Amino acid sequence: MIVAKRNVAEKTAFLIVALFFLVLFGFPFVITFIMSFKSQADYMSGNYWGLPQKIFFGNIKKVLLSRFNRYFLNSIFVSGLSVTLTVLIASLASYAFAKMKFRLSPLVFTLFIIGMMIPVHTTLIPIYQLTKAMRLTDNLLGLVTPYISIGLPVAIYVLTGFFKEVPASIQESAFIDGASSPRIYWSIMLPISVPAVSTVGILNFLTYWNEFIYAMILTIYRASTVPTFIQMFKTVSGIVWGEMSAVGTVSTLPILIFAVIVQKHMVRGLSFGAVKD
Repeated sequence: MIVAKRNVAEKTAFLIVALFFLVLFGFPFVITFIMSFKSQADYMSGNYWGLPQKIFFGNIKKVLLSRFNRYFLNSIFVSGLSVTLTVLIASLASYAFAKMKFRLSPLVFTLFIIGMMIPVHTTLIPIYQLTKAMRLTDNLLGLVTPYISIGLPVAIYVLTGFFKEVPASIQESAFIDGASSPRIYWSIMLPISVPAVSTVGILNFLTYWNEFIYAMILTIYRASTVPTFIQMFKTVSGIVWGEMSAVGTVSTLPILIFAVIVQKHMVRGLSFGAVKD
């Protein structure tokens, strides 16, 4: 009886804490969603936080008929390509650090980890100069390279720890069967690292999708992304809240869809490895 009451109390406390964080993190999205259906007249009348007096679809329609579509596709391309290359490079490097010991392995791994401690935007000026020298300003590929450098340290840290948990006997058995290191990586290590890869993928996708400073500095018009488009709604006469909220609502959908697809793998990747000794 006492144990049952304790379990009920623990579940109740857990639900209360979970509800608190749901409200805390869900409130901004709900407010943004509601604001995207308010007309400018609603804001002029002082109705900032309440429900719209009349549901207004003009903001969504105007956004979808604007240059937002181009910026949206740019963000999809840049984030998708950056995540793919980050995962590929990080998984190859992590496999080498975890399973292919060489003399400078600890030093090189430490250098990558040090990259996690360097503030990202301190490299903005040299990256801009390098991008300009390579004639990649206002070019989607000019964003991909710095984005990969941003995501690699954390990705390598996570994937290396994951690969170290894989028993050495699996690799030894594959070597005995005649498999080469590239074959072991592609046919064994990469498939069982799906949880860790999913974790790295979604964390980096969120970072790349929401990144603003590099996108603002390195792009001008053709290669601009969604975050740079949002700041255009701040005008000399004020902020166009309805249209800005509509952009925020629409641009959040890819993140939600991506999170729903990989959430199961992400939870597994954050909690445990694919194989245990």
